[in-house]
Amino acid sequence: MINISETAAGQLKTMLAEQEVPNMFLRLGVTAGGCSGFSYAMGFDDSESEQDVYMDVEGLKVVVSKDDLRYLNGLEIDFEESGMTGGFTINNPNASATCGCGSSFRTKEEAGNPAAEPC
Repeated sequence: MINISETAAGQLKTMLAEQEVPNMFLRLGVTAGGCSGFSYAMGFDDSESEQDVYMDVEGLKVVVSKDDLRYLNGLEIDFEESGMTGGFTINNPNASATCGCGSSFRTKEEAGNPAAEPC
């Protein structure tokens, strides 16, 4: 299960409404790399696969591949405003370590593929 706060859901719904392609949804995923081994992938998509798991979270269609769900199950996404900036924050209960910028992680079982340069 993925959890998205009301604030983050509101931001995502606004962003989705600005897309020019119909039937877009939020796709969450994981890629190898980043300074800790795995990086988060978050974006809008309109292509579906038999390997996808579909969820309705705060009125948003959220899609995660079955392979990535093991890294993202229990993930919490929030949106925080800080002065003139703001951004999405991620809390991943599966992460045993994260990088300083919060965009990559590793788990107890898997180190991923850490990049040589820091983020």
